[in-house]
Amino acid sequence: MSLAQLHYTSAPQGPDGPDGPDGPDGPDSRFTAVTPGIPRSLLKEAEPLLGYEPPRDAPEHPGSAELAAFPQAFSHTLLSDGTRLLARAVRTGANGSGGPAGSHTHAVLLPGDTGLPGGGLPISAWNSSRWASAAPAGGSPAQLEALPPSGLLGREALVGFAASRGPWLPGFLASLRALAEEASGPQDADPAARIVLVERDSADVALWIALACAVLPRDRADLLTFTTYTRRPRDARQRIVGVLPGDAPEPDGSDHRCRVHDCTAPVPAEHTSTDIWAGIAARVWLGRAPELFTEAAALPGGVFSPGALAVVALCADLAPGPDGRTAAAGWAHTHARALGDARLRRLVEAFQAGAEDRTAAEFAALTRLFTALPEDLGQRLAAGLAPELRAGVADPGPGITRPVELLRVADVLGVDCTDLLPGLAHRLARSLLAGPEAADSPDLLTVLEEHFELRTALLSALDALAAEDPPAAVRLLGRTSLALTAVQALPHLRMCAGAPWGPAAGGGDGLAALNAALRACGVSPFTDPLVLRTAVRLVWDGGAPAPGEARRLLSETGSDAHRAAGTWRALVRAALDTPAETPTETPTDTATGIDDAEAAALAHDLLRCFPDELEPRVRGALLLLEFAGEIGAGRAEPPWTERVLALRAEAEPVEPALLARVFGTLTRRLLSEERPEGELYALIHCGEPELLSTYATAAKGERVRDRLRTSPAYAADCFIAWSSLPGANRAWDTTRTSLLDKVLRPAVRALSDEDTASVERGLERAGLHRAEEFRAWNRPGALSRLSRRFGGLGRPR
Repeated sequence: MSLAQLHYTSAPQGPDGPDGPDGPDGPDSRFTAVTPGIPRSLLKEAEPLLGYEPPRDAPEHPGSAELAAFPQAFSHTLLSDGTRLLARAVRTGANGSGGPAGSHTHAVLLPGDTGLPGGGLPISAWNSSRWASAAPAGGSPAQLEALPPSGLLGREALVGFAASRGPWLPGFLASLRALAEEASGPQDADPAARIVLVERDSADVALWIALACAVLPRDRADLLTFTTYTRRPRDARQRIVGVLPGDAPEPDGSDHRCRVHDCTAPVPAEHTSTDIWAGIAARVWLGRAPELFTEAAALPGGVFSPGALAVVALCADLAPGPDGRTAAAGWAHTHARALGDARLRRLVEAFQAGAEDRTAAEFAALTRLFTALPEDLGQRLAAGLAPELRAGVADPGPGITRPVELLRVADVLGVDCTDLLPGLAHRLARSLLAGPEAADSPDLLTVLEEHFELRTALLSALDALAAEDPPAAVRLLGRTSLALTAVQALPHLRMCAGAPWGPAAGGGDGLAALNAALRACGVSPFTDPLVLRTAVRLVWDGGAPAPGEARRLLSETGSDAHRAAGTWRALVRAALDTPAETPTETPTDTATGIDDAEAAALAHDLLRCFPDELEPRVRGALLLLEFAGEIGAGRAEPPWTERVLALRAEAEPVEPALLARVFGTLTRRLLSEERPEGELYALIHCGEPELLSTYATAAKGERVRDRLRTSPAYAADCFIAWSSLPGANRAWDTTRTSLLDKVLRPAVRALSDEDTASVERGLERAGLHRAEEFRAWNRPGALSRLSRRFGGLGRPR
C-alpha cells in the first residue's frame, strides 16, 4: 500500500504576523506536490495544519547550524472524515531569490481504521529517514510504502528520558489518564482539553509522546493526536502539544483546557496528586519496566487500574509505595483468581516484606485480602505481618488511632498481642485524657467491645491517671459513652463521672459536697487516702475551701488521712490565701469577721497537726495568722505591733490575703480605746507604710465615722491619737494630717454643742493642754500655730 502524500511549502509570514492580510503563511504558501485523488475538501481542511510558524526570536536568515536548531513540528491530527494527517514541518533555507528562510511540510494520510504500514504507531515515525525536506522534483510525489522508525524512540531511550524527567512524571501521567478517560475520548477532532508540554527541544516532546503511547493501550495510542511544536497551544487541534518556553500558557489553573507541564521551570515539589495510578506508573518508569503497562492492561479493571498496575509492579520487585500497595491489596481481594497460584504467592511474598511506611489503610486492605486467600497463603501473610503489627501496637508514639487500628488487624489475622495490652492501655489512657475527642473514635469503641482485657486495663489506667488530674477525667467522661464496669472499683473515675461536686451541689456547703463525692466513689478515705485528694480537687476545683470548711474537714477526717493524701496543703491554702471578710459593723472595739476567727483557729489546728510537714516560712505565716486571731479576740498580750512585724519577717514572702487579714485585725484594735499602752507609739515609730496605710483606711471606714458621731469620748481619744508626735516621721505626718482634716474635723463640726463640750471635758481629764489644743484646732476659720502643727506642718523626721 502506497501512502497518500502532501508536500506544502510555507513562504515567510506577512508583516502583520500569521493573522495578517497575507494569510497564515504568506502569499507564497502552497501545495507543491499532492498524490492524485485526494479530495479538494480534505486539502482545504488540511492546509491550515501544514503551515510552520517559526519561534518568535528566530533569525530571519539562518545559517546551516541555526536551521538544524529549529524545532520540528511533527504532528498527528484527526480530520473531520476520520482520516488522520501525519505530518512533519521543518524550517528550510532561503529561497532562490535570496529572501528570508521558509519551511517545508511533508505529510501522509492514514485511513481512520488502519495505522502505519508495518503496524508502527504514528509517533514511531518521528525523524524517519523517509520524510522529505523539499518538494519532489517534477511536482509528483514518489510512492511511499512505509515510514520506518529512526530508532531514536526505543526502549532504552524512553527509560533514560523518564529518569531525567522524574519530578514531572506523576503530574504528566495524571493528566494523561484524565485526558484519556474523558467522555469525548481521544478521537475528538476538536479536543476540549489538551496537555501542553514545555520543552526547549521538540525531540524531548516526541519522547514524552512516545512515553505516553507506551502507557496507553495499543488502540488508544494509535489514535492519540499530538504535535511536537506549535506557537499557539490554545488553538491546537491535538491532544498533546509541545511549545517552547516563551509560548507556554500560564499554569494558573484558570484554563482547564490546558494542562501545562513546564519541564524548563525549576524542579517541582514532591508529587502530592491524589492520582494513585499516576504515582505507581511513575515508579514503573523509574524502575525501567515499561513492559508492565502491557502486563497490567491484560488484568481485570482496565488499563488505568492502580491496583492491577501495583500488583504487577510488586510481583516484579518494584516498590509502588504505600498507596500502591494498598491499591494492590484491594484489587487482589476482588480479583485473586485472575492472578493464578504462582503470581498470587509472589504477591503474598511481596506483602510479607517489611515496610516502614505502611499505612493503616494498607493494613485494612491486607486484612480484607487475608479473608480471600487460601489458608496456607493467609497464614504466611499473617506470619509475615506479625512483627510489624506487634511493633505498631507497642509503638509509644502519640495518638491512639494507629495502635488501635493495628490491634484490630492483628485480631483478624490471628496475631497474639495479649502481652502488649497493658502498655497500650496506659498509652490510650494518657492520650484520651489529653484529647477527649479521640474517645469518639469508632475503631476505639469497637476494639474495647472486642477486648475485655484491654477495656479492663484501660479503665484501671484511667482511674490511676484521674487521681493525678481529675479535671481531665471529668472532661473525658463528660463526652464519651465509655461505661464504668461494676466489677472494678474505679473510685476516682466514679467521682469524676458524678461531677460537678462544687459547694453549690451541697447547698453552698463544700463539706457536704465532698462527703457526697466520697460516697459516690465507694471507698473510704481511711482505706485509700488518695480518694480524699481527688474529692478535694473536684469540689474546690484546684482552689481551697473556706477556713471554716477546712476546720470541719480536718476535724472529721483527721490529720493522718490528709497527711497521706497531701491535702493538708489545701488546708494551708485555706488559711493563708482566703481573702478576709469585711468585719462585722458593731460598736465593740474587738469587732472582727467570723471568717477571720475561723482562719486563726485553722492556723492553730494546722500548727498542732502538721508540725513536721510545715516549712519554716509557712510555719511563720501560720503563727502570724494565729497571733492576729488572738489580737482580734482580745487575748493577745502586748507588744502587738512589734510581734506582728517580727512574724511577718519570718513569713516572707507573705501572701497578700494573709497580710491584709493580719494588718486589718491589728489596726482595728489600734483604733479602739482599749489598746495597750504604747501600741500607738509603736505604730507611729515603725514607719511601715503598708501598716500605716491599712490604719488610715480603717480609720476612714464607716465604723469609725459612726463612733465619732455618736461617742464624744471616742472623738476625744482619736484627737489625742492623731495629734500625737508631730514630725515623728514623714509617713506618720501624712497619715495623721489626713485623718485630722478628712475624718475627725467633719465629725466634730457635726456634733452638738453639748457633745462638743463633752469632748473638751474628756480632753481636760487627759491634760488641760489637750483641751486648749483642741479648741484652737476646732476654732472656725482660725489657722493658729497649733492648728498648723496639728495639720502636720511640723518639722518632719
